[in-house]
Amino acid sequence: MNTERTGETVLVTGATSGLGKAAAIHLAEQGYQVFAAGRSGERRAALQATARERRLPLTTMEMDVRDDESIDRAMAQIEEAGAQVDVLINNAGVAYVVPVEEIRMADLREQFEINVFGAVRVTQRVLPKMRARGRGRIINMSSLAGRLAFPLFGAYSGSKFALEGMTDALRLEVYPFGIDVVLIEPGYIPTAMEQTAIELGSSYRENLERGPYAEVYRNFIRAWRRGTSGTRTSAEDCARVILRAVRETPPRTRYTVTPGSQLMLWGKRLLPERLRERLMRRTFNLRRGNLRRGNLKRGNPRR
Repeated sequence: MNTERTGETVLVTGATSGLGKAAAIHLAEQGYQVFAAGRSGERRAALQATARERRLPLTTMEMDVRDDESIDRAMAQIEEAGAQVDVLINNAGVAYVVPVEEIRMADLREQFEINVFGAVRVTQRVLPKMRARGRGRIINMSSLAGRLAFPLFGAYSGSKFALEGMTDALRLEVYPFGIDVVLIEPGYIPTAMEQTAIELGSSYRENLERGPYAEVYRNFIRAWRRGTSGTRTSAEDCARVILRAVRETPPRTRYTVTPGSQLMLWGKRLLPERLRERLMRRTFNLRRGNLRRGNLKRGNPRR
């Protein structure tokens, strides 16, 4: 198995915090020329300062994966630097944690705009030159939630399920051109994305705590805290898995990161669907008839 790929140019989206930042720094430490893209000017400046202090081959740049012109400017910046994208890591993403019944259509579109359409936009920019060179690698950051759906994760899981399906199709489409396409599937890893999800859900908080899904929400929080307490996997651990996905030739189609996600995916393969559903309901204490009748009458007003 060939693992010598240092010296290549890597573009990482959503690279100014969390898993993307850890991956950008780790790849630069290993000798890759990294272009770290993100929306926040403050975070880009902080990451660039880190790169200067540590003399890393890392350049930050502005990119909003929702905006075609922003992507075009970033690609032009890479070309002006005399580089070409050998490896694309589509990491930009957000998470709305809210019941399907209550999520606003604008927020649902935003969920897909960043997690799915954004990845496709950037992929479409790099593929023509990868095809012309007859090589390249595209790594899409999915999630355990892209294989298993959890309550309140309908929007997020929907976007990651979609990303997984498109990635599998893309892998077959570009195989004849010498391009590899990989999925990374982390489970829970503490990052700034968790705080962002809290902020994105703040406008839903009152209805989540008082509305018809209040009991579901409380049970979810309890189960989530139990399941994630003592989590030892870090963003740096994930970065090391991403490095393997960049270097290994041929790569796996999927790299699962956290031990908990590996266990749950084995359960998905081995257990009948009805049994898995029953276990999920038990985990989140979802029982018919255990909701207060008053809650059943209070809905979320149309927006």
